Amino acid sequence: MTDARATITAYYAAFNAGEAAGMLACVTDDIEHRVNEGGIRHGREKFAEFCSHMGVSYREDLRDIEIFVNDAGTRGAAEFVVHGEYLKTDPGLPEAKGQRYILPAGSFFDLRDGKISRVTTFYNLNDWIAQVSA
Repeated sequence: MTDARATITAYYAAFNAGEAAGMLACVTDDIEHRVNEGGIRHGREKFAEFCSHMGVSYREDLRDIEIFVNDAGTRGAAEFVVHGEYLKTDPGLPEAKGQRYILPAGSFFDLRDGKISRVTTFYNLNDWIAQVSA
């Protein structure tokens, strides 16, 4: 059994450092990325595209991260608070003007062979829109 907590911790450390390569090192080739109120991305290439887009449109720091894992090391969850800045307008969303936001969020994980094979992230999109539209 691998250490699921260490894998998830490394994933978030890479996220907070803005290191997409570090995040990609934590996921399987067939990663399933489920996004809040969005589609499902399948595979490392699609996940890398998402990471690249996020790095241009948003600057985010995840704080108060709490990680939970099952005894088998095959499932995990994390709760955190996103402290962010909206840098570049995302299609279909309000115009970006450097607005700052603070947003509670959480993710669920499946792990296989020491890597993340699924990540599903949830946050309140209406709360985010209200914050960046104020």
